[in-house]
Amino acid sequence: MTIIHWRHLPFSRPKTALVLAVVAVEAIGAIGGIFTVQSVDTWYQTLTRPTLAPPGWVFAPVWTTLFALMGVALYRIWALAREQYAASQAVRWFLAHMVLNVGWSAAFFGLESTAAGLAVIVVLWVAIGLLVRRFVRLDRLAGALLVPYWLWVTFAAVLNYQLWVLN
Repeated sequence: MTIIHWRHLPFSRPKTALVLAVVAVEAIGAIGGIFTVQSVDTWYQTLTRPTLAPPGWVFAPVWTTLFALMGVALYRIWALAREQYAASQAVRWFLAHMVLNVGWSAAFFGLESTAAGLAVIVVLWVAIGLLVRRFVRLDRLAGALLVPYWLWVTFAAVLNYQLWVLN
């Protein structure tokens, strides 16, 4: 069996590589949805929610858009990673940070714990900041594409904190 290394994916076909990056990030993001689905209509509905909590329908389109932007950013860095060690490290950092992204859903919804979710989202927020910094150094647009995500996670952290305080 031949294992294809991520550096050898089809950069001679940029549109294909871009689609692969976006689909991969959307798929990883969907893993978090597995945890969310199991308690969003049960446990989450029992929580006292702060006034700034958006309606439930907002989350799917926001996350889909953010994951698409993240996928484009990843593609831009991924293309550089074939030739630059720093870009290769940035791709690895991106993948590691996605573990934290999924981890928040697992902690908050999977464990049904506002406290565990808060602990994870603080670490995730820091990781995103470091990721933005790494990406900006390599490609300003790639870094800029992550800023809406960082802002949304900032909002989510505030919301998570308020849920923890209220419950």
